[in-house]
Amino acid sequence: MFKRHFFLVAAIALVALMLLAAGLRAVMGGEEAGGPGGPGGPGGGRGGPGGGRAQQVEAVALTQRTFTDGIQALGVAKGRRSLDITSATTELITRVMFTDGQRVSAGTPLVELQSGEEDADILTARANLVQAQREVERWQELVERGVAPRVQLEQAETALATAQAGVAAAQSRRGDRIIRAPFSGVIGLSDVTPGTLVNPGRVIATLDDISVVRVDFPVPERYLGRIRAGTPITATADAMPGETFAGSISLIDTRVDPATRAVTARAEFANPGGQIRPGMLMRVRVQQGERQALAAPEAAVQFEADQAFVYRIAGQGEDLQAQRVVVETGVVEGGFIEITGGLQPGDRIVASGLNRIQPGAPVRVGGGAPR
Repeated sequence: MFKRHFFLVAAIALVALMLLAAGLRAVMGGEEAGGPGGPGGPGGGRGGPGGGRAQQVEAVALTQRTFTDGIQALGVAKGRRSLDITSATTELITRVMFTDGQRVSAGTPLVELQSGEEDADILTARANLVQAQREVERWQELVERGVAPRVQLEQAETALATAQAGVAAAQSRRGDRIIRAPFSGVIGLSDVTPGTLVNPGRVIATLDDISVVRVDFPVPERYLGRIRAGTPITATADAMPGETFAGSISLIDTRVDPATRAVTARAEFANPGGQIRPGMLMRVRVQQGERQALAAPEAAVQFEADQAFVYRIAGQGEDLQAQRVVVETGVVEGGFIEITGGLQPGDRIVASGLNRIQPGAPVRVGGGAPR
């Protein structure tokens, strides 16, 4: 019984000694950390008001920048003239006289349809014309000799005119067997070949005049007083980043859509190189003048709910902090955001590394050298 109590007391004493040793070790470690040579002391690494190691960031000083007021809208490009080439009758194609992507002039033959019946009609009409001419000559001779009444000559001349009209009609029907380009443009992709049976409405090929491109886009009715035919505009396309196309408004629709309260405006852009293709989505901007305003890089501004904020660099020398500042923003243009409130010209803000910054955190700019 005595031995059991002895071992229990000894175990309790051993645990107490271990706890005491751990406490002393913790106290001694804290004193070393806070001493002159420790990281937290005067001779250690710079902790700053926010504590911890300073985060290296890039900074930019806010300056004035030129912004352009304007109306922005989306539109779809289309050729000045575009159509689907089709046949008016059901017939076989006997000749294809174009290649995909070919640039053609107005009146250029594109395809020829089977025309055996029309060719026969022309032969018949010409034979009738020859016979009518002979009849006119014969009756004219008889009338001049006085052995036939003039009325017979007149009837022969009428038959001749009818025969001539018959030839013209037959040739016209034969001409309908050849489908021609109604205007100058570029042929699109086609899959017809000689022997293809085409029906009314089937697309043989597409034809687009893209020397000038039109873009229709909606304009809110409140801007109607600011735009008119001839107003210069610019446009960009997502398919061609960095490219800007200059044009002007050619026409404004006469009606305002009662559902959207917008009017359709049509702009025209010169397209000598054929870069803009029909059907391409275009971002149109109608410029309304220029102004100077405070600007920050887009990457330096963060948005949270309905607020925008930046991290302003405060302090002097080595004691720099990142302060979160709520700002008011305006338009976005050319990679910059207009700052309308919350900052002053010359304020330095964090331009990169925002995801690693906390409000009040210590920072160092570009390795410690202010920018």
